[in-house]
Amino acid sequence: MGMETEDLILGKAKYEDWKSIYRNVWSRPETAKYMYWKLTTDEAEAKERIQRTVAWQQDHDAWLVYEKKSGQAIGFAGIKEIRPHIYEDAGIALGPEYVGKGYGKQILQMYKKNLGRQGS
Repeated sequence: MGMETEDLILGKAKYEDWKSIYRNVWSRPETAKYMYWKLTTDEAEAKERIQRTVAWQQDHDAWLVYEKKSGQAIGFAGIKEIRPHIYEDAGIALGPEYVGKGYGKQILQMYKKNLGRQGS
């Protein structure tokens, strides 16, 4: 299932996304410092990580964030059910070049609209 905002598409990760998500997010210390994951330090590690990401996203409400304009993976987002029909944000990370553009707000508004969740 893919979801859209004015500027973004949230979709399940694909192997070929490894390069853009690595370049835009996973290798960026300024993004990792706010998250519970470690930097990915080389392309081989990024290729392994994307395989784990693809597998994880199959069974979870988690997506890569793609910028419509460029088509690149620029971040990731997820939600989790904390009680029946009550959801919370499970993490939104965007590459530093994509922060401050209202993209996080678009993601949260999209959750509410497309998923019918009141908790985010």
